[in-house]
Amino acid sequence: MPDPISWAYSWPYYAVALAAGYVLGSIPVGLLLARLFGHGDIRAIGSGNIGATNVLRTGNKPLAAVTLLLDGAKGAAAVLLAAIYGPDLALTAGFAAVIGHVAPVWLLFRGGKGVATSLGVLLAIDWRLGLIACAVWLAVAALFRYSSLASLVALVSAPGFGYLLAGRQLSELAAMLAAIVVLKHHGNIRRLVSGRESRIGDDKDKVSE
Repeated sequence: MPDPISWAYSWPYYAVALAAGYVLGSIPVGLLLARLFGHGDIRAIGSGNIGATNVLRTGNKPLAAVTLLLDGAKGAAAVLLAAIYGPDLALTAGFAAVIGHVAPVWLLFRGGKGVATSLGVLLAIDWRLGLIACAVWLAVAALFRYSSLASLVALVSAPGFGYLLAGRQLSELAAMLAAIVVLKHHGNIRRLVSGRESRIGDDKDKVSE
């Protein structure tokens, strides 16, 4: 049980880490870039998602790639900034960044699916776990050609790898991120089970972010 005296001094730092991580994660990169490059409001097409999914549906693949990278970068940035003040604050800010991405208050809590931001968080906290998760994504995507399945397997397997690499704390964070990603992919999971999910390279292909 935490020392009540030390907690009295430290809780404001955690509150700031939560708030700052959430605000950074909630920056709607895809929405802003789509508007900047003349593609309008991507919430009006496809699933209404603000991630690379709907940016890709505009037909602008480089813009979708930039969205994916920047969504990952904001998760990593939240971790690295908070890490200046301690590893526990880094974990807190990273988790808050993913929450901000999937449920931004400025967009009535309709955000992305959290894959890129979660991978950015994992890479910043422990680059080994982040690289393993990315490698799992690539392997599953190459074998089965489902980007949603690749995202689910990569994030769901991360807690086990995190425990082996660094112990319980990293594993718990990875498990919370995996739970968020699974919840946000409920529609993809139903389509995978029914055989209606589109594959990578199909005309109707959807990236999972």
